[in-house]
Amino acid sequence: MKRLANNAVAVFVVVIVLLLIIPLSPFMLDVMIIINIAVSMMILLISMNIKEPLEFSIFPSLLLVTTLFRIGINVSSTKNILQNQGQAGAVIKSMGDFVLQGNVIVGFVVFIIIVLVQFIVITKGAERVAEVAARFNLDAMPGKQMAIDADLSAGLINEQEAKERRGKIQREADFYGAMDGATKIVKGDAVMSIIITAVNLIGGSVIGLVQSQMELTQVLQVYSIATVGDGLVSQIPALLISTATGMIVTRAVSEGSLNTDVTKQFLAQPRAIIMTGAVLMVLLLVPGMPKIPLALGALSLIMLGYRLHKRMEEGSEFIDAPESIPEAMPDLPEEEYFRDINNIYSLIEVEPIEMEFGYSLIPLIDETTGGKMIDRIVIFRRQFAQEMGFVVPSVRLRDSANLNTNQYVVKVRGEEVAKGEILVDHYLALEPSEPGGSIDGIETLEPAYGIPSKWILPENREMAEVFGYTVIDPLSVMITHLSETIRQHAYELLNRKETMQLLENIKQQAPELVEEVVPGIISYGNFQKILVRLLKEGIPIKDMETILETIADSTVPGEDIYSVTEKIRGALKRTITRKFCEGGQLRVVTLDSELEKELVASLAKSEGGAYLAVRPEVMQSLLAQLGEEVKKFQELSQEAVVLTSQVIRAHLYQLLEQFYPSVHVLAFNEIAGNVQIQAIDNITM
Repeated sequence: MKRLANNAVAVFVVVIVLLLIIPLSPFMLDVMIIINIAVSMMILLISMNIKEPLEFSIFPSLLLVTTLFRIGINVSSTKNILQNQGQAGAVIKSMGDFVLQGNVIVGFVVFIIIVLVQFIVITKGAERVAEVAARFNLDAMPGKQMAIDADLSAGLINEQEAKERRGKIQREADFYGAMDGATKIVKGDAVMSIIITAVNLIGGSVIGLVQSQMELTQVLQVYSIATVGDGLVSQIPALLISTATGMIVTRAVSEGSLNTDVTKQFLAQPRAIIMTGAVLMVLLLVPGMPKIPLALGALSLIMLGYRLHKRMEEGSEFIDAPESIPEAMPDLPEEEYFRDINNIYSLIEVEPIEMEFGYSLIPLIDETTGGKMIDRIVIFRRQFAQEMGFVVPSVRLRDSANLNTNQYVVKVRGEEVAKGEILVDHYLALEPSEPGGSIDGIETLEPAYGIPSKWILPENREMAEVFGYTVIDPLSVMITHLSETIRQHAYELLNRKETMQLLENIKQQAPELVEEVVPGIISYGNFQKILVRLLKEGIPIKDMETILETIADSTVPGEDIYSVTEKIRGALKRTITRKFCEGGQLRVVTLDSELEKELVASLAKSEGGAYLAVRPEVMQSLLAQLGEEVKKFQELSQEAVVLTSQVIRAHLYQLLEQFYPSVHVLAFNEIAGNVQIQAIDNITM
């Protein structure tokens, strides 16, 4: 039984082939027709409820099987009609009687209309959509691959997710290619139905007149019922399958099921609903118009639009309580509430990280209207923790009347550190170095990386991808900017409380190590400073056990935290190498030996520690050459890395970060031995 279930589809296909050869009794033909209608209806409903085409990836093969099944039923019904004087089962007879209703001409007209609608409108339209979708999907593959690489570089996804998305893109291309061919089957099936209908009517009439010696009116009555009934029981499932085909190939830009998308997108436009109601009210002035239906329709639409508009206005306050009034305050007058001095402290609290945005951006954040911002932040927090070993605090989201409707700002410790502006109803197209063509749009700069871009309309998205642009949706633009801002300022978010939490977490695996190091060898404050210095230079602190063991094994009493941090970096060389290495190669800029000697000789000491007291002309030359090297790294889509000796690494970084904060300075002892170092240039005196 289990083996039969595992091969059910193969058995079904064999049965379909037998239908073409073995004649069926009218009863079995009725069963097959009912199965055909049920399967077709099921396929249509599935196509309406899926969120993306790949959820129904078997559809092209299923289309071939159902078409073959339908042709098998047609052949069997034709045999019964021609051999049994039009008797081909109860389903065909009842369907013919229902449509004809005693009038052969009207019945045939209705049947022909159904056939032509399926053949000319639905089938031909689905065929064209599938052809265009297949071509555009194939042409857009390079742009989609670039978008995945951009998300991977931004840290929004990991290697596994990037691999899955690349595989999905390949499956989509294969799927649309298969759909392009499968729609030809639907078109052929529609043509075949017309031919079979003609054969049934003409062949049945000849048999009735010649062999059965029936009257012409009787022949037309008998065979017209059978022909129309057979055509309908064939065309109704074919119509359902054709509609499902059109549904599948037009689901490319949908985010939910058809029911969900239609409901959400219609109800998100209350003004359009109100205006439609107003137009119906104007039609009441036209003489002869039915007053009652128009009035009911107009009032219903206006009331529905007004309620939706009020609900959207109320939903705009969903994210946060007003800044100046805590949540508990509505129970008391403002003066009475703040009479208690303890309540004033709530006004001076500073959030670790917060994001404010204009009114137009609320739909991207509001979960009640389908906003995905919070989910994306949760995903980023997980990925950042896996990569850097640090859990980003909760991001407070709030709308602000002080911003333009399309603006947003990111604040760290209450101060603005980043700002951007996006168009919710557009896509951002990142301009390639050599675009394949020009596309209309609003010129701008991508907020996270400063890449020249254009805001384009949704209908231009496919064409932009064909021209080589990397197209990003508005929410991804905003979350990418937020994530990059958090990466740059992660060291500011690591406070004493978070440090204690990290130590408590590692204490579950190595309690003795934690107790020995903190506070035995180093204080909590100094340990926090070490982690902050690592995060500031983009070094992951995930391997906390190695960090603690390095402190325990190599720290000398009274040693400053700068020296301890350099030892930890040496112990984390595999982590550092993995972060900056690509394809087994590490591209770097090196310093000339004379320049290094000059820098070592310029080391000076103060109460705050050692620093580089570089001569002005040497400093100017160093910064000018480094600026040119940074441009080369940008062309390679890679972060700039300067490789120098361990003696001056930390001091050189402190010198350069105020001019080039994105430049990383590494020492030779921080590079793993299995990596090939490629020096793209050498900075000289």
